[in-house]
Formats: sequence, C-alpha cells, structure tokens
Amino acid sequence: MAELEKMRRYDAVAIADHYRFRLLTVIWRALSVALMLGSFVTGLLLDRAFGRTDINEARRASQLRQILTDLGPTFIKVGQALSTRPDLVNPKFLDELIKLQDQLPPFDNQVAQWIIEKELGRTSEEVYSYMSSEPVAAASLGQVYKARLYTGEEVAIKVQRPGLVPIISRDLYLMRWAAGWIAPWLPLNLGHDLTLIVDEFGSKLFEEIDYLNEGRNAEAFAANFADDPRVKVPSIYWRYTSTRVLTMEWIDGLKLTDIERVKAAGLDSDELVSIGVSSGLRQLLEFGFFHADPHPGNLFAMSDGAMAYIDFGMMDQLGQNMKETLVDSVVHLINQEYDKLAYDLVKLDFLTTNVTVRPIVPALQSF
Repeated sequence: MAELEKMRRYDAVAIADHYRFRLLTVIWRALSVALMLGSFVTGLLLDRAFGRTDINEARRASQLRQILTDLGPTFIKVGQALSTRPDLVNPKFLDELIKLQDQLPPFDNQVAQWIIEKELGRTSEEVYSYMSSEPVAAASLGQVYKARLYTGEEVAIKVQRPGLVPIISRDLYLMRWAAGWIAPWLPLNLGHDLTLIVDEFGSKLFEEIDYLNEGRNAEAFAANFADDPRVKVPSIYWRYTSTRVLTMEWIDGLKLTDIERVKAAGLDSDELVSIGVSSGLRQLLEFGFFHADPHPGNLFAMSDGAMAYIDFGMMDQLGQNMKETLVDSVVHLINQEYDKLAYDLVKLDFLTTNVTVRPIVPALQSF
C-alpha cells in the first residue's frame, strides 16, 4: 500500500497495476459491496411485490444512507452527489442522503491529533491555543474542529481521514471495472463512455484529498470575487496547512437550508438567492472557474447578509468555447430557439454527437 499512499493524482493505470495482483482484496471488497447493495435492492423488490413500498419508504431511505456510510468515503461521495439532485431522487431518500453532507460518524480524536502532529511537525497544543475536544462536523473525507491560534484568530481545522488513498483507489478500481462491464447493458446516453465518467470522478476525488490544492483553490476563488463583498471566502493559514491538515478562517454563519434561523436572523432569503445565482453565473460565464460541490453543507448565510463558500477541494475550469456555448444556450432559451438549444446540449457534451436531436426539440419546447 505504500506506493498508493504516495499517489497525489488519480492514475487509473497505476491503480489497475496495483490491484491486478491483489485479487483476494478486490474480490472480498466486490462481494461486500454486492451483498450490501443487493440486500437493499432485494428489500425494494419485496416491498413492491407485497405492496409495502409507501409504508417502508422511510426505512429503506435510512437503510440506503447507512449502507453508503458503511461502504466508506467513495460511496459516501456518490450519495452526496445524489443528495443535490431532487429532480432524480425521491424526497424521503433525499432527506436521508442530505445527512451524508456533514452528519457522518467521526474517526478517533487521538488519530486526528496524531495526523496533525505528523503533518505540521508540532502537537496541536503547540499550534493552537484552543481546540475543540470533539469535531464540530464530520464529512466523507475528513472532519472539522474549531480552534484558536495563539495570535487570537478563530479557525477551522480540517483533518483528513486516515488511509484514504488506498480505500478510494480500491473502490475506483472496482467502479471502473463495473462501468466497463455494465455500460453496454444500460439504456443511457451519457455523452461519454461510462469509464470516463468514473475517471473524472476519480480525478476530482484525488484533487479533493490534497488540502494544499484546496487552499490554492480558495485563494483563487477569493481573488475572483475580491470586488464583491457579498461573497465571503475563508482565509487560509498556510503556516498550519499541509496535504492532510487545513487551517482556515472560522466561518460563523447559518446553513442556507436552515430557513427558520435565516429568517430569525433578519436575513433576506430572496437576496441570498440573488447572491447565489449571480455568483454562480459569474463562476461559469466570467471566470470559468467554479465550485463543483455547492451542496448546503458548503454554503452559509452570514450575519451581514453575505454568502460564504467553503470547501474548495472540488473545483473545475471551463474553457472559452464552453463558456461561449453556455451563453449561447441561455440566449437560445430566452429566444425560444429550441432547435439551436438542442445542438447546444451536444456541444456541452450532455448528448453524444451521434444522437438525433430532432425528437428532443418538442420536449424542450414543452419544458
């Protein structure tokens, strides 16, 4: 596993070479995944057969969340992605999947202390004048502690879960193998080969577990919005940051989905929506550098009415052609030029180039 621990970028070939000679590890993991997901699917089929789908829906949703949690970081990230898609996921399942964003079981605090000391070369007591005894949030790839520097600034310490690279690599290897085997049987038009989608997922996961990369992303994002006081980005404390430990400014805000508290704080929810839309459009159309994981656990309403972005591990960059096509698609939508909008979907890689777009035009018009 030592060679995998040193891997800093996703490399499908290197991962395949590693696990090709560790078939027992792969087979055992594949059986575990198949058994756990199979039990869930079997439950759904039995519910449908006996007419108990509605009665057991909440229980099945909770079961799925627990299964993804037990399967570990890679599958939790898949669940997080689904948790932001109310257009695809049943509401009761959505409510459970949302809990994967920041309500996961933490790992041992002593392990976190050991990682801090190993990464920063000093104990937590030497770096921070105060550090919470328990994490304030636990996510798929790490957990967060509230702390204070000796210079007085309140900070958030993000500590990565131990042994992530081998775990993620093994699961990506399995996913890639399954994608190549299952893809021909799926009636999907994904715009790309399914294995390429797994590779993209893997690339982003590896970027996300490099906290130095996240710190650079945060500063680039902050620079883009330096002229907009409505968008808040936490400062990075580089002296206390490494690949697996990230120290950043503490954001004292409210989750955007906590409507009651947002209203009680006297904040204008319509204005927050406006900030979200305008900042999102600027990311896509002006800078081409955008936050690729904007779930509710990463967006906060500030007391002054601003909106804060956190967690910059998953970012992406659009080329000039892609930005121009996005603008074209908006213009075509406003002008009700649905035939041109259909071709925009091809240019944006939502549809493959060999698809016939004519049948799609009436659907776009209807929508």
